[in-house]
Parts: sequence; structure tokens; C-alpha cells
Amino acid sequence: MENFSSIQDFENHALSHLPQDVQNYYTRGSGSQETVKLNKEAFKRLRIHPKLLRNVSMRNISTFILGEKISMPLGISPTGLQKLAHSEGECANAKAYANSSIQEVANAAPQGIKWLQLTILKDRDCIIHLVRRAEQAGFKAIVVTIDNPVMPDSKTNKIFTISQQIKLSIYQDYFETKYSKKDIGNIFLQVKSMMDDSLTWKDVSWLKRVTKLPIVVKGVLRPEDALLAIKHGASGILVSNHGGRQLDSVPATIEVLPNIVKAVGDRAEVYMDGGIRQGTDVFKALALGAKMVFMGRPLIWGLACGGVQGARAILEMIRNDIDETFAMAGCSSVQEITQDFVTHEILYAHL
Repeated sequence: MENFSSIQDFENHALSHLPQDVQNYYTRGSGSQETVKLNKEAFKRLRIHPKLLRNVSMRNISTFILGEKISMPLGISPTGLQKLAHSEGECANAKAYANSSIQEVANAAPQGIKWLQLTILKDRDCIIHLVRRAEQAGFKAIVVTIDNPVMPDSKTNKIFTISQQIKLSIYQDYFETKYSKKDIGNIFLQVKSMMDDSLTWKDVSWLKRVTKLPIVVKGVLRPEDALLAIKHGASGILVSNHGGRQLDSVPATIEVLPNIVKAVGDRAEVYMDGGIRQGTDVFKALALGAKMVFMGRPLIWGLACGGVQGARAILEMIRNDIDETFAMAGCSSVQEITQDFVTHEILYAHL
């Protein structure tokens, strides 16, 4: 790892060592994978306009999210089956900055700011159980994913093929209290059978009523849905297309971010994930209004290459890249980044 100079180096090494079915699970998206490609390519169409001679000697890339201070405007996206990349899974990522249990992750990084990602299932008792465990473990928010009313067959087949290699610990203890071991079977299939395609915004309101933790709604791509999320109790909006793993041919998240930010105003915090690979990507998203961004797959490559050390290397690499981008763009803090730093390449089409 000491010779790796980019996230691409980590990815290349990880993919050369992971089993093929695990590679497929982590890398592939839905359909023809147009959205997977768009997420990264859309960043390339944006240009940064630096401001020069701004005295950037005292840079501070920290920010505040839902009232909590974080060291940089980047978090780790919810990413499934991390133990397929490394035996420590989410715990390794937590230590560096879940098919692991809520308590395992909490114990791995007691000082870290942790959010619980979940999908509202038909079995509401299961959701309440997970929420209570998160509250007791000191988690700071609940992230409810809303863009998965069903699971695409391609994704189902990938997960079913490999899910028997590990247990989905976040659900394990609940199912063990509800069913006998012989009746549990494959927990992935149990969870899949409880996915609820009848969900409405009222269910987000229900989740808000059963916890005092702030709610972040993940999977938003339309301004009107962002406003509905706020109406039904969300404190944060995570602009996301599930890394291209749900509905194919939806826009890249960076493309829809500005209109959602404009619609939301100061009524909630807006975050985004999808396609983040370098400091300039983070900077562009902040300039277009994101309060923070999240990164998923790169942390998997770090895990696969070296567990905690690999994940930490990825985070340090992106941290340094963010700091360098701030300096060269002429910003000393997140607060100084404004929309005029970024324009779309179409501005130069007449040249």
C-alpha cells in the first residue's frame, strides 16, 4: 500500500485479489450500469475557477453536521456486506474514521460520529429494535433509505450467492429472539421478504415519532421529494441514487444537487453521495450546496487492501486531497466555498 498514490491503485489491487462474485457485487450496478458511469463522469463536466492570492496559510476543512463537529466534510456511505472485503468490515471503517452489529461498530469507534442506516421493513418491531439499539449505542442519527421499494433481480442474485458466507449481524439478534435457529434460514431472504413496496411518506413520519434522533432521508433525486421529506420530519436530505444499484438511467447525484439545495434552502441540511473519488469532487459538491459528501466503494478497496490500515490510508489520501484543493482554489474554510467557484463545461461550448 505504501506505493499506492491514488484511489485507483487501491481499486486495481483489491479487484485483483477479491473473488469474482464479490467483485461483481461491489462494482456492478443495475441494468446497463449507465448511472454507475454517470456518477463519476458528471464531475468531469464541471470546472473549478480558483481565486488567487487569498492567504490560505490557515486552512480548516472541518465542518458541523447536525450540530456535531467533523474533521472534514466527508463521511463513509452505508455500504452492504463489508465483511466480504475484510473480516473486520464496518468496524475497520469505523476505527479508521454494517454486516457488523450496532454494538460492534459503536465499540470499534467510541469517539466517532455514527449514523444508523436502515430501510423500513414490514416488520415494524424489527425497525424499532434496531433504532433502540442505535440509541443505546450512542448513534447520532437514523438514515432511512427510501429508493428501494423492491430489490432488483440482478442485485438479489449477487447478494444471495454470497450472503451465506457471512451473517447480517445487524438483524441477527432480532431474528434469534423471534425465531428458532432452524426457522431463521438465510437472513438475507428473511429481510428481502419483509421489504415493503407499500411505503409512503407517512412511514417516515412514523419513524420520526418512534425516535428522538434526527432523521436523514437517503435516496432523494427530486426537489419535491426533498420538501416532502422535510414536511414529514427529516433534518437532513441525502441526495443519492444508491450508487447506481437501484433504478438505472437516473441522473448523476451531482447533476440534481443544485436544484434540491435551492428548493430546501435552510430548512434542512443537504448531503450527497455517488462518484466521489478525489478532493476536487468534494469541493465541487460543496460549491453546489452540499453540506457534506459521502464515499462508499473507495473504502471497500481500502478494506480489501489492508483492513483498518487500508481504510485509514484512503481517508488520509482524500483528506490531504481536500486540503490541497482548498489551498489551490483559494479557500481557507468550508464557509468560503461559494457556487461561483464551479461552472459547467457547457459555458465554453461557444469557444
